[in-house]
This record gives sequence, structure tokens and C-alpha cells, in this order.
Amino acid sequence: MEQEVQVTIHSSQPENTGEAEPQETRIPDHIKEISDALSDAFSCFRESESCNQLLKSAEKAREYIRKNPAQALLYSLGAGALFGFFMKRKR
Repeated sequence: MEQEVQVTIHSSQPENTGEAEPQETRIPDHIKEISDALSDAFSCFRESESCNQLLKSAEKAREYIRKNPAQALLYSLGAGALFGFFMKRKR
């Protein structure tokens, strides 16, 4: 049983009936340089052996979780409890 419901989306900004001012969409140079440096670093990492090892380890973890879901759940609960114990605030 499907029904169509009309949805009205309201803008959080009041409508401006006058001329709209053009907004500047140019990215500042220092942000662009940081973006380029991060992009280059990520590209180098993707081509490295450590990235391949990380992907293989992630696949092994997925396979282990699929084969042993109960043990994986208990391990994660234990790790979370241990982490919470160490991170709790001293009163």
C-alpha cells in the first residue's frame, strides 16, 4: 500500500527578491597547495607496498569475521571495555 506524500522544503535563508550578489568560488592558493600535497602523498601511499599489505590485512579480517562472528563480537566487546576502562575519567 503506497501513498504519495507531498513534501515542502523550506530554505533557512529568507528569499531575496532583489539582485543576487555573486559569491566568490575561487579556492585560496594556500588551500590549493595543501590539497595538492595531500593528493600527491595519498597517490604515493596507494602505490606503496604498505597499502597493499593493509588491504590484504583488511580482507583477512573480513574473512575471519565472516567465519567466526561470535568470537569477533566478543573480541570487539572486550577491546571496547578495556579501552573504556583506560579512558574513563578519574573523579
